[in-house]
Parts: sequence; structure tokens; C-alpha cells
Amino acid sequence: MIEKVVYLEGVDPQTFYGPGNRNLDKLRSFFPKLKIVARDYELKVIGETSEISRFESDIDNILDYLQRRNALSEDNIEKIIMTEDDTYRNFNEKDEDVLIFGNDGKVIKARSVNQKKLVEDYRTNDLIFAIGPAGSGKTYTAIALAVRALRNKEVKRIILTRPAVEAGEKLGFLPGDVKQKLDPYLQPLYDALHDMIPFKKLEVYIEEGIIEIAPLAFMRGRTLGDAVVILDEGQNTTISQLKMFLTRMGKNAKFIVTGDITQIDLPERQQSGLLKALEILKDIKGISVIRFDKGDIVRHRLVKHIVNAYENK
Repeated sequence: MIEKVVYLEGVDPQTFYGPGNRNLDKLRSFFPKLKIVARDYELKVIGETSEISRFESDIDNILDYLQRRNALSEDNIEKIIMTEDDTYRNFNEKDEDVLIFGNDGKVIKARSVNQKKLVEDYRTNDLIFAIGPAGSGKTYTAIALAVRALRNKEVKRIILTRPAVEAGEKLGFLPGDVKQKLDPYLQPLYDALHDMIPFKKLEVYIEEGIIEIAPLAFMRGRTLGDAVVILDEGQNTTISQLKMFLTRMGKNAKFIVTGDITQIDLPERQQSGLLKALEILKDIKGISVIRFDKGDIVRHRLVKHIVNAYENK
């Protein structure tokens, strides 16, 4: 008899154990000769060497499934353990447009023509400009690509940033430290991440710097490599700000700039850095420009009508 500890790395223990520990009970039913003691991120296993070896192999497959799907049921556990090869990876994965599985197994995929183009161009370009109206899914799709790259270990970090164009004097009147003052500007980025990564796991990622969400000013002087870096609300950068951001690109980096050129909030005399970049970088190989339109809007059905109304005013 030996004792071994298996660590539940990269997953939410509550999801792994299931409601009322039903997933854990199901797992125990397949290994009646083992004593399995669960505590937070650890599974202590006591039994014969051969049984523990089989247990570890099945746990690896279960954790792999959970990491990709963000969901796990008793039925999933049974299918994974009863399957002799890795065909469990393809359970219900018939849609080739699936980018990742979000929380509770939510399917996140490219849903419009230009969202699919963003996914395609990501493969062959290191800098992508995704331009289009509110609700077209440009930022959400970009963040899904970043999360997928992190899960697949293609990059080590995700960096999300946006300009706090209204910061200036108004920030001084907001309560809290710098982070608390700036968080309202960055909330849309948090919202997307909360759809894709379990809350506790996201907290750990942010605490360890694996995912960084910061205002654009914090990018100055840095080299950003081994990362997917997304600049949201790019239309509200100045020419010098966007140049600063684009020249932060390091090795093995993917940069995605999103923006809506119909919603520029800069002072009237200040030209948008995004408009200037689209003009001067258009002929450089390795840079893709995707122009989303009303047909890509995937929010509430009224959003398309709102965009139309403002265009035709």
C-alpha cells in the first residue's frame, strides 16, 4: 500500500467535485479499492501502486477535459474513464467554429462573418485591427482568442488595456486608490473574462500577473512578449499613444486593437491615433484590418436599429 497526493492544477475544485460532491462520488465508484480523501486542490489516494497509476491516468484525462470545457458532470467522468483512447476529447465537439468553452461549458465561438475572419487572420498575422460598431463582438472574440492561446500554452500572459479618456481631472473625485479609480473604465474587459474563466481561477491569474488588465499609460517603457495583448477602445488613443503601444510588441506576441471610429471621445482638436494608424500601416505585411459592420452585431436585436438610427440622423 502506498499513499500519493494528486493536485487539481488549473481547475476550480468546486466544479471538479460537483454539486454535493457527486462527481467525486462517481469517481470513487470506479476505484473501490482506493481510499480517496479530497481537500481543496488535493486528492490524497491510498492503495496499490497499479490502481493508483490507473487513477492518475484517468484524473489527467478528466482534468484535461475540465480545463478545456469549464464544466464536468458524472456522465462526463464515466465516458472519460470508460474510453480507452482520447476520443473523449471529441464529446459534443462537432462545431469547428468553437473557440473555447466558457464557464459552465458555455460554447464561445465566432458567430458572424467578420468574427470568423478575425479568428482566421489571427493565425497568420501578429497585429490585427478590428474596427466596427458597438455590439459586433470584436473585443469579445479577441479575448476568447487570447484565453484559448493561454489554455493551449501558446503564450504565457494575456494583457488587456484601454485608454481612460475621461481620467484627467474627474478621477481625482472618485474614491479609492488608482486601481479602484480606473476599474470602471476596464470593467467591460473583466465582464468578458468572467464569461470564460471561473471566478477564483481568474483571481489567481490576475494576482500572479498571468492576466493583466491595466490602463494604456501603464504600457509605456515595456516590452510585451509571449503574450496576447489587446487594446480596446483604440479610437480614443492619440497618435503618440497608439505609436507607443504598437512599439511595445516583443517576441511571440499577438497584438489586437479594437475600436469604433464612430465613437471618438477625444477633444475635437485631437486626431484619433487609430485613424492615423489605419492610414499609415495599411500596406505592411503581417498586419490585418477587419472592418465589422451592422451585420456582425450580436447583442440585443434593438442595437442594430439604434446604430441605423444614429447613422441616418
